[in-house]
Amino acid sequence: ARHLFTLPATGTADDTSFAERAQLLQHHLFRPLRLQPVSRAIMSTTTTTVAGAGPMTAETILRLFPDIDTNNDALSGHDEEQIRLMDEVCIVTDENDMPVGKSSKKICHLMTNIDKGLLHRAFSVFLFNDKNELLLQQRATEKITFPDMWTNTCCSHPLAVSGETGSTLPDAVEGAKRAAQRKLDHELGIKKEQVPLEKFRFLTRIHYNAPSDGKWGEHEVDYILFIKANVDLNPNENEVQATQYVSADKLKALFEDPSLKFTPWFKLICNSMLFEWWEQLDSGLDKYTNEQQIRRML
Repeated sequence: ARHLFTLPATGTADDTSFAERAQLLQHHLFRPLRLQPVSRAIMSTTTTTVAGAGPMTAETILRLFPDIDTNNDALSGHDEEQIRLMDEVCIVTDENDMPVGKSSKKICHLMTNIDKGLLHRAFSVFLFNDKNELLLQQRATEKITFPDMWTNTCCSHPLAVSGETGSTLPDAVEGAKRAAQRKLDHELGIKKEQVPLEKFRFLTRIHYNAPSDGKWGEHEVDYILFIKANVDLNPNENEVQATQYVSADKLKALFEDPSLKFTPWFKLICNSMLFEWWEQLDSGLDKYTNEQQIRRML
């Protein structure tokens, strides 16, 4: 059997088949998140449906994904380190950003699974220096998804590990900030002492879907994090091929350059709220922070 998640069974007779199915997993699929009660006043109230099959929840996800694609052929020919990173364990959510399971980065980014509605949690960091210039990175050629494209400072995923998960919004935000510290170091060599958790500002979440090529893509609930800090850079060449600081006007000019390519989530954020947020970076940003609802950009 090729199922997506191991999820907890209650032990009742009605759950027998569910429990049996949950045990029939391949070695690269993962155990469940321990779900916690959540206040619906905190999280968004949109209901997920997949091709008319009903809401995607921890109780229904195996039925909704009876034959998830775990194809390894899609990784053939890619960089070995980037292939290794595809085994990282992402947090799978419903459209309300409620964790319903977890699975590998590879499975979460295959378009065959995204087309079935598979959704995971992510974050995007926008780091500004004391001149209010935004740090951009150009993704390395070795990247499996969206190689060579320019994007915001750092974009990645909180993982299904202690300290980065969360079912309530405050816990999920804290997890995204911890993941941001980890990836800023991994990708750009920025040490966590230069980007302390308390300096990150959570603005909102966006829900978007974007193909990269015929095999890979993104379908994420993306946590938008701002931070203002002067940092030392030591980019990881396997992740980042170039960096630059830009003013708002410089970024707008870059978008007019047809030779440059930008990631779809970065373009969505720029075309919606980035420049308005940027103007309020030093005064007035508070009114944009800690937004409860998820912005749908589908």
